[in-house]
Amino acid sequence: MSTQLATARTSASASAHGDAYYDAHANVGDEYLTFSLGDEDYAVDILKVQEIRGYENVTRLPDSPEFIKGVINLRGVIVPIVDLRIKFALGEAHYDALTVMIILNIGSRIIGIVVDRVSDVVRLPADEIKPSPDLGGSVDTRHLSGVATVAERMLLLLDIERMLLSGDMALTDAEA
Repeated sequence: MSTQLATARTSASASAHGDAYYDAHANVGDEYLTFSLGDEDYAVDILKVQEIRGYENVTRLPDSPEFIKGVINLRGVIVPIVDLRIKFALGEAHYDALTVMIILNIGSRIIGIVVDRVSDVVRLPADEIKPSPDLGGSVDTRHLSGVATVAERMLLLLDIERMLLSGDMALTDAEA
């Protein structure tokens, strides 16, 4: 699926139907952009996605955590870029032709995340989303809003706002 298609579909739906459309159809399910990190599939709310871009070199910031790759200049806006593979300790990050940056609108900020590849947009009815598993203190699931199964693949739904607001990242303002 092309970047323009995903962005256009979301923008066209929002402008054609307005907020009332989404409120009236909230029980139908939400749309999520799915992506992969290694062998695992994740998803974020499509309404938070501004665009999808091929991976490009970033300007590294001195004394920043390893998972903050740096910043890019996106049409005059300086955007911090977070590599989720490094953030989630999923092994060494490799950048190839499938590596992409998902540019997100979170509150009043624009933030990019690096993922291995983008898959598609899926609609998940609320009754298909299961709560994040409670694994005690052994596994940190605080950045997950739930888990769903689509076509025999397990999707981990990220609460991207909570993740970016967390103390170790603090990439957005508290009011986001």
